[in-house]
Amino acid sequence: MPKLLIVDDEPNVLYSFEKGLRKNIAGLEVLTAETGTAAIRLVENQRPDAVILDVRLPDLSGLDVFERLREVDSRLPVIFVTAHSTTDTAIDAMKRGAFEYMLKPVDICQLCGLVAKAFELSRLQQTPALFNDTDDDTPADRIVGRSSAMQEVYKLIGRVAQEDMTVLVLGESGTGKELVARAIYHHSRRKDKPFQAINCAALPEALLESELFGHERGAFTGADRLRIGKFEQAHGGTLFLDELGDMNVATQAKVLRVLQDGRFERVGGNQTIETDVRVIAATNQDLEARIEQGAFRRDLLYRLNGFTIHLPTLSERIDDLPLLVEHLLKQSNQKLSKQVTGLAPEAMQLLQAHHWPGNVRELASVIDYAVVHTVGQVITPECLPIACRDLGGVADDTETLPSEFVGVLHFVRRLLQSDQGDVYRRLLEEVDRVALREVLQHFNGNQVHASQCLGVSRTTLRAKMASLQASSEDATLCKNAKY
Repeated sequence: MPKLLIVDDEPNVLYSFEKGLRKNIAGLEVLTAETGTAAIRLVENQRPDAVILDVRLPDLSGLDVFERLREVDSRLPVIFVTAHSTTDTAIDAMKRGAFEYMLKPVDICQLCGLVAKAFELSRLQQTPALFNDTDDDTPADRIVGRSSAMQEVYKLIGRVAQEDMTVLVLGESGTGKELVARAIYHHSRRKDKPFQAINCAALPEALLESELFGHERGAFTGADRLRIGKFEQAHGGTLFLDELGDMNVATQAKVLRVLQDGRFERVGGNQTIETDVRVIAATNQDLEARIEQGAFRRDLLYRLNGFTIHLPTLSERIDDLPLLVEHLLKQSNQKLSKQVTGLAPEAMQLLQAHHWPGNVRELASVIDYAVVHTVGQVITPECLPIACRDLGGVADDTETLPSEFVGVLHFVRRLLQSDQGDVYRRLLEEVDRVALREVLQHFNGNQVHASQCLGVSRTTLRAKMASLQASSEDATLCKNAKY
């Protein structure tokens, strides 16, 4: 249950904040204080997950209270609330490590969003990512696995955690890259300093640069106040750049400069800011291929891959599946208030035969689905999603299929699991894409020979090529085609 401390000397503000936040954040526990001294005492004794702090208090200034709170817990997210006349104080606090600031009158919906983000940051910083075999009852997110592939990952984490160097984590989506990054952080010398995380693929290019480096007031339309970026907020600590391979080249250049000399400028500013940040980057992209496409800087890759950790797919460590199922089943029972004890042998066999394109994240979703659909205490095959079990009597064992069709089976399963419909059209579209590309390459782009080989007219071939390019933006499909 998340715990929030609200500090303000106006009782009506405390009431309105508490009422609005409780309404929008489920299970929220709220503590209140009307003075800075009371707030410091509550943080020492109650250890809230986040704090909303007014700049003006009757006994201490908000900045003084903030400094005292940082002495108690330097990683505690603090959201300042300020009037226009005291904005400079809030900005000063941001430079010293505050989470965010808001201007009065406060929009309660916007405040709810900030508080939710502060809780997530607190969870990332305070909840350790530990190895499953760690003999510790402390609440933690566990990295589960005893296979030889995971034992190698554990060795690499232990080898690099104490070293103050950049780490690149590579792996498919759903393999646990964020957990590995947090494990490195929690075992590092910076574990008592801030941990910031940002998904580079989840933000538009302009917004990503602002989130990373901050911006000055008036830097662009809508920039009505100064913003402190992640590199500044994480000073002295660790910054996790998830899905770095999706970052645009211009932003990559600024990240490279920070890695080289620890300096940058905010968007729209000319003041050079120095920062001391350890960067842990992760991606599911093939960075060498991105470099060949001109979408990633080779010099940045050289800076990032001083120490690289490759995460195995779930299919590559399928021996860990029973252990993962046991761990995820405990989490699902707790989350869904169920008491499922395990899986029937037939259900476990189906899970072990599944391809797992979504890796551990997909497995977690499957376990949640099965727990919801389980009537008794044991998960049977009927409780599993359709993609994990026999489809209408068709054998699920890939050994019964010709080897060249195994990939088609796995692709159909992924389409079924995505639950987006149009399976037949999407399957044919993918077959067309593969067939057309291979045949065109075989004939060095000659459309006449390609159409004859395919058994279609040249007009049909060109129509299919145009349709595929329009639907997938696959510019490489026809780059060697000769008209």
